[in-house]
Amino acid sequence: MDSEKLLGQLPAHAFNLEHEGSGSADIVIVNTCGFIQDAKEESIDTILELVEARKAGEVGQVLVTGCLSQRYMEELKMEIPEVDAWFGVHEPGDIVEYLKVNHHDKQDARLLSTPSHFAYLKIAEGCDRTCSFCAIPMIRGSYVSVAIEELVSEAEMLSAKGVKELIVIAQDISYYGVDISGKPMLAELLRALCNIDGIEWIRLHYAYPNHFSDETIRLMASEPKICKYLDIPLQHINDDLLKSMRRGHNRENIFALLSALRNQIPDLALRTTMMVGYPGETREMFQELMDFVAEVRFDRLGVFTYSPEEGTRAYELGDPVAEELKKERARDIMELQESISLEINQSKVGKTFKVLIDREEVDYFVGRTEYDSPEVDNEVLIKKEGPLVPGQFARVLVTAADAFELFATWDGDSL
Repeated sequence: MDSEKLLGQLPAHAFNLEHEGSGSADIVIVNTCGFIQDAKEESIDTILELVEARKAGEVGQVLVTGCLSQRYMEELKMEIPEVDAWFGVHEPGDIVEYLKVNHHDKQDARLLSTPSHFAYLKIAEGCDRTCSFCAIPMIRGSYVSVAIEELVSEAEMLSAKGVKELIVIAQDISYYGVDISGKPMLAELLRALCNIDGIEWIRLHYAYPNHFSDETIRLMASEPKICKYLDIPLQHINDDLLKSMRRGHNRENIFALLSALRNQIPDLALRTTMMVGYPGETREMFQELMDFVAEVRFDRLGVFTYSPEEGTRAYELGDPVAEELKKERARDIMELQESISLEINQSKVGKTFKVLIDREEVDYFVGRTEYDSPEVDNEVLIKKEGPLVPGQFARVLVTAADAFELFATWDGDSL
């Protein structure tokens, strides 16, 4: 979304835009990530490639913004002086000003980088959590909620552009509104978004396990526009590691929340993220995590290996778990999850689902159910037996499944 808002401002000032296009460019803007090691390395590699292209005369100016730039700006200026300008995470207006254009009233403009039928809606910036492994609060600052009125206005603008699915995101959506009113306001925001004509699906990403309110759970259960889907990163289940991670909850709290969610929303699809190789993770602790994943049977699960981040509390613990062992544990969890995903998907064969069509390929239309978020979850491959178009809802019959895809036919029933 940060990139989209910047991109939305530039055309108003006569800049022609191209996303990762080939060929030359007068100006290249790199939006970086500074959270995990792989993303940092990818950002640095991209910057270095563009610097070389600049030396060869293939591009003009190279500008860098985002989390990595915010966190390591002074060091990067010294290491890569060929970059023309560096910007942090809250400075789209500064970039426009740097490019010698008038900024006047275009700050709320936004150019979608997603397909036109879905869009991300960032409801807050920053984070007040103190997880020991996470550098986000240092980079993004304290939690700042966007006012409900502003979010409704942005969502109405997106709906007018043809957006049918809103993906509500923040570092922690469950904390939304606390900085404004002293209490969570996520349910209040969701009710307002549900009233917007044209928006048919609202999807929730990145809920912290603590303080996910009963009011929000009840609303998810009763409101048809809110997808029966929740991305709730848990990281681990071992109490000692959770305490060291400063997560603020324990195994008992996690099971209580998962039980409440599944009891009140029986068809809820749960997505989570796990971390392996955190300092002090023993073989027994990892087995406890494996047993937890096998017992809970998440619909979707991602895993990443711990990497020490300067300035975080966990950095002081060192990095005692061998890198190869981390990768082995990550593979073990994903193999277990693949078998779970296969069983869950095969249980859907013979059932009908409402899907949103994302794109057309040679042999299939590709869509998603409400239980799947774009780019990270399952897709539904629908045999071409009639005219479907991206952004259209349709009801399909699932005829086959593997661990990551459903195969379906369409009987012509559009929704």
